Parts: sequence; structure tokens; C-alpha cells
Amino acid sequence: MKETRDKHPIAWQNKDITSKILAEEFKGKSFSVYGLNLPEIVTAEPTDLPAVEANELRLDNLFQLRDGSYAIVDYESKYIEENKLKYLGYIARVSKRLYNEHRQFERLRIIIIYTAGVKRGSTAPILDIGCAVIKLEEAFLSDFDPVSLWRELSTAVRAGDYSDEVLMKLIIYPLTRRTKKAQKTAVGRAIDLAEKISDKKRQIFVLTGIYVFADKVITDEDAERIRRIMKMTKVEQIYTRERIEAVNEAVNAVMEEEQRKRETEREEAALRLLREDITVDKIAFCLNMPIARVKELKQTLLS
Repeated sequence: MKETRDKHPIAWQNKDITSKILAEEFKGKSFSVYGLNLPEIVTAEPTDLPAVEANELRLDNLFQLRDGSYAIVDYESKYIEENKLKYLGYIARVSKRLYNEHRQFERLRIIIIYTAGVKRGSTAPILDIGCAVIKLEEAFLSDFDPVSLWRELSTAVRAGDYSDEVLMKLIIYPLTRRTKKAQKTAVGRAIDLAEKISDKKRQIFVLTGIYVFADKVITDEDAERIRRIMKMTKVEQIYTRERIEAVNEAVNAVMEEEQRKRETEREEAALRLLREDITVDKIAFCLNMPIARVKELKQTLLS
């Protein structure tokens, strides 16, 4: 059995396709089943970032949460202090991309999900380097007893319980095992169980979740098996270049609408402040608006 990550990486094109499916299916779900008290997920974001180093082209996952913040999610099998340099790079590049898109700095979270080899209390979640402090939000899959978890998941699926909690746990079940060998075996068991999910939409969600999240341990054989179950060739045909462009256009339209909504809200706030005789310069600074636009708004009040 070949290790996909080490010798034959999962094609990023395939990962992009599965990420599009996950982006839709993750809406409304949360990380609470992993022990993290965070707002619900709104959508999954693209993970390709402006790269500085070729070996750090992508982080594992990037999600927008219900409170408007963005969650950078990384999966680690070991705690390595030096990894915080990698997280600093993620922060810089995600911030740059979001700023270029939204013209403002968005609130970021760094979520590290440690696989079963890392115990709670063995890490240092805060990095304080004087000019910056980074707080990691950590989840420890070692908190799960894999035997009990498997029993719970098997019972639930047999009973037709396809709740979000069950599906989210099934996705990360392989990573609750401590060794890579055990994780690879667990991927196969998770796929077996996912095949028994009669709701095809939820089945695809679980399979794509395993495909994306377990890509550091998944074998070529299991990756191909997932593609076969999902009839990935048909999925790839659906996502032709024209369809992908249509999806991108739709996403851009939504983003533009959101941007217009933000601009309207800023302008309404500016008008309220102008009525209170706040200076144009202060309003422009506080609301991150061009001074010329604030002056135009002021003119509308005087006319």
C-alpha cells in the first residue's frame, strides 16, 4: 500500500473539487464535537495562499465562521514549537488575501487539531514575542477513546442517525488513532461505515471529509476507493471548466453584494456621525472610508 501524501499526493484539482462540496455541506456545522466552543461554520474558503516557500503553498482548511471571523485550521500529529513560525506565515498570507478582497483586516483564529499522539497539557498554545501575541485554539483528538467512538458511530449509522455530530466525528475518526498504521486502517473502516449511510448527500459529505482531512495518511487504494464510491469521474465531468467558471462568477457576485452592503452600512454610519458634527477626517479614519466620499456625503446633507 502506498502512502499518498509521501509518494503520490492527492491531485490538488481533486482536492479542490471535494472542497467545493465541503464548502456547501459545512454550512451550519461547528467544531463543538471536537471540544471547541466556536461559532458555526458559514463556508469553507480556498486554501491556496500567496506563497513564500514552495513547501508551504497551502494550509489544511480555512473557514468563515458565523461571527464573521475566519478560522485557519491545521492538523498536527506532533507538537513542535517551531511550527508557530508556519502559523505566523499563515496569518500574514491569509490577512493579505482577505485585505485585498475586503479592503479591511478581518479577525482571524488559529485552530490546531492534534491527532491522538498529542496529549492535552503537553503543548504551549500562546506565543508572545513582544510585538505580537498569538493564541492557538487547540483540539485534542486524544480526548476520544477510539474504541468507544467507533462503537458509538457504528451504532448510530446502523440506526440511521446521520446527525451533524455523528458525521463530523466519523470524518475525524481515523485521526483518533495514535500511529500512522492504525490511522490508515481506521480510514478503511471509516469508508466501510460511510458506505452504509443511505442518505447519499450525507454519505458524500463524509467521504469527501475523509478524503480531504485524512490526506496525510490515506493510501492510494483508499483514495481511489472513495473516488469510485462517489463516482468521482462523473463529479469531475460536472465540474468542467465552464461550470467552475460559473461557480466562481456566482461566488464573486455574492462577494460583491456583500461588499456593497458593507459600503452602504459605512455610509449610513458616516451620515449619522456627520449629523452629530463629527469632522470629515475623523469619520474617514474611523470608518476606513475615502475622505472624498465622506465629503460627498456631507454635501448631500447640506443640499
